[in-house]
Amino acid sequence: MLISPAYAQAAGGAGGGDLFVSLMPLILIFAVFYFLLIRPQQRKVKLHREMLGRLRRGDKVLTGGGIIGTVTRVNSDTECTVQIAEGVKVTIARGTITDVINKPEPVQGGGAGQTAGGAAEPPKSLLGGLFGGKR
Repeated sequence: MLISPAYAQAAGGAGGGDLFVSLMPLILIFAVFYFLLIRPQQRKVKLHREMLGRLRRGDKVLTGGGIIGTVTRVNSDTECTVQIAEGVKVTIARGTITDVINKPEPVQGGGAGQTAGGAAEPPKSLLGGLFGGKR
């Protein structure tokens, strides 16, 4: 026999305390996936749902197919009528609206997005946007 009985017995009984240590990488991977993938996606879905809830007549919208039009009527919770050209109206599902494109309101005074020199602030960083960081 190549392995003595003493070594064979010690190898079988010592693995009970290492369960937590062996599961720690899986827990860390799940935490990273949650904070980098799942949480931002849930926030994006919530914002899209709120945007569709605020949809009103006269809003200029962009559909998932790339068509830009103006909402003429909100038919129900699931569909609305959009005018895509003069005299051309189509009924679309509200879920296919990807963005509301309204003309920005004119800024009164100096505006909060400008510095003292009149130049606009640079955009937030990607990681700051993901984790909700403030500048």
